[in-house]
Amino acid sequence: MEKIAVFPGSFDPFTRGHENIILRALPLFDRIIIAIGENSEKKNFFPLNKRIQMIRKLYEGHSKVTVDHYQELTVEYCRQVGARFLLRGLRTAADFEFERAIAQVNLMMNPEVETIFLLSRPEYSSMNSTLVREILRYGGDVSPFIPENLDIG
Repeated sequence: MEKIAVFPGSFDPFTRGHENIILRALPLFDRIIIAIGENSEKKNFFPLNKRIQMIRKLYEGHSKVTVDHYQELTVEYCRQVGARFLLRGLRTAADFEFERAIAQVNLMMNPEVETIFLLSRPEYSSMNSTLVREILRYGGDVSPFIPENLDIG
């Protein structure tokens, strides 16, 4: 059976931390779906189509990585695409507590989907999309925080 992982998030924008989690997870799975979810609590900086386009271009040379979007519960999306794993990155202890609670609820809703946590590399632990959006909003240079080939233009 193919090992499919879903890496869910808003990815607004996709950061070097996200990129690092994907690259480190590639040897673990047959396929990774970067799944852009709708989060009703977030106001997006980049439109959904732009985020999909940026990430697809970034991974066009990786046959094991696909990009998709979804509007349902993440575990329901996993069921639809045949994924048995959710991939999540952890930067801090606060991330762990938040992600642990979500993983436990997801496991109750769909016991066939296991959440896999990868710790962020230290150099990415302070990086998040919210900070990158703020830098973008005020015209700052985000190049140290986003993948080298990510076209945000």
